[in-house]
Amino acid sequence: MAAVGKDLPACPVETTLMLISDKWKVLILRDLLPGTKRFGELRRSVGGVSQKVLTAQLRQMEDSGLLTRTVYPEVPPRVEYTLTELGYSLKPILDAMRNWGEEYRARQA
Repeated sequence: MAAVGKDLPACPVETTLMLISDKWKVLILRDLLPGTKRFGELRRSVGGVSQKVLTAQLRQMEDSGLLTRTVYPEVPPRVEYTLTELGYSLKPILDAMRNWGEEYRARQA
């Protein structure tokens, strides 16, 4: 993935997709919108994602500035993830996706 701020696509839609195009990233965003979560909480709430994939997705999202990772010097280590202001700015997009999905499901019923 291209570094944020460098080599961004000319199309704004493509830029957005570059940041959240993975199924897991959208679900991580969904689950962090209510507030901070620990790694284990995210793994359970996202469901079906392996630890390796979740870790990679969280690192990419941190590199993109969508979330922050806080490590507490405890034994065992406690790590928490929180959306940044940039990450929270994606809420209207996720709301629109939820609304569209609800309408689609209603039409299929």
